[in-house]
Amino acid sequence: MSSFSSSLEQRFQLSQNNTNIRTEILAGITTFATMSYVLATIPNMLEKAGLMRGAVLTALILAIVVCSVVMALYTNRPFCLAPGMSSVAILSSIDSIGMPVETAFGLIFIEGVIFVIISFAGLRNIIATAIPASIKIALSGGIGLYIALIGLKSGGIVVSSEKNTLIFGDLSTAKALMFGIGFLLVLIFEAKKIKGSMILSIIIVTLIGIPLGVTKLPTSLLNPPSGIGPVSFRIDVLSALKPQYFPWLLTFFVPDFFGTMGIILGVANQAGWLDENGDMPGIEKCFKVDSLSTVLGSFFCMPVMTTYLESASGVEDGGRTGLTAITSSILFALMILFTPLALMVPGVATGPVLTIIGFQMLSSMRSVDYSDKTECLPAFIAVAMTILTYNIANGMALSIVSYLIMKLAAGKSKDIPAPMYAVGVCMLFYLYTLI
Repeated sequence: MSSFSSSLEQRFQLSQNNTNIRTEILAGITTFATMSYVLATIPNMLEKAGLMRGAVLTALILAIVVCSVVMALYTNRPFCLAPGMSSVAILSSIDSIGMPVETAFGLIFIEGVIFVIISFAGLRNIIATAIPASIKIALSGGIGLYIALIGLKSGGIVVSSEKNTLIFGDLSTAKALMFGIGFLLVLIFEAKKIKGSMILSIIIVTLIGIPLGVTKLPTSLLNPPSGIGPVSFRIDVLSALKPQYFPWLLTFFVPDFFGTMGIILGVANQAGWLDENGDMPGIEKCFKVDSLSTVLGSFFCMPVMTTYLESASGVEDGGRTGLTAITSSILFALMILFTPLALMVPGVATGPVLTIIGFQMLSSMRSVDYSDKTECLPAFIAVAMTILTYNIANGMALSIVSYLIMKLAAGKSKDIPAPMYAVGVCMLFYLYTLI
């Protein structure tokens, strides 16, 4: 065994984790393939918030690499991090809600600080029980439909009418054709369980768009990456502290905290790491890295950095240590040399992927207790009002208030966690500001 191999063996404890260098590298390539769609989707979505695509792409790659490498070295787990799609969806529509981009990243900074305090103080279990499961599940489902709607709009499949209602767009356009092809490709690739199905669909649709005049070819394949100056330190924490933004703070925090917990435990179960209590040894280390990543990312216009579910694909291929995440990070780092290729991807090419991701997020709704109306009706309100008002905070506020009212009316006050009352008061204040 070479000295380099010995160093990797010692650093990542490969034998102890029943793996080897070859398996870890292949698993890292798989994780990269399944995650690489973020290089196209996230810059396109954040451009709607007024951010420069080139600067966003450079910051995105750097954030993925730095945070994933830290996760790998500190925890020795095969987890990669990137901006959560729910927070990206919120930021892509902040113009419609009148929120300055600096305030939005101030909220992300505050959310990250709260997450850091929880992680380092060991308060995970206390916070985990503070918000009812049905509300957490419903928020995920509502954001999922929100993301799906963004995807459908990118291809002109769904448009706003003069009466401000959603209707079918012109399905004869080149964009609509490209969206339809991309959507079918993702469905077929997913059914056949093809690795990297989403990025493969994006590539094919992008190529189809060249003769149709939708995809604009770059002048060169290799260009120096764009600077991150335009997306650096655009943060206003003081404005984010205004009471009317509290619901938005929750919309960032809930998916981040509970999503991270669910993803880590889900992947850990897949890898066989859970103990007899259903917990993963060393999970607090993962939370520390995840929370600090969110704080760091907020300074560079990165939406909530979180552990990605796509890490499960690498685990499925045998990845068991941080070497898997290191391999994925190296591949992401190499992509910084090919930014013109990523920037040529039109929004319609990523639309089908966003739509599928959004629909997949609805799968969490199967866990709602539909036999209990005090659980399922607030969950329905969260999903329905998020998509009907095109506002995630509205859905959350109305669902929490409905939950409290129904539980109290049904004589089930013991089901209400004590912190929920304070949250309910804040939600009522938010709803009052809308009058």
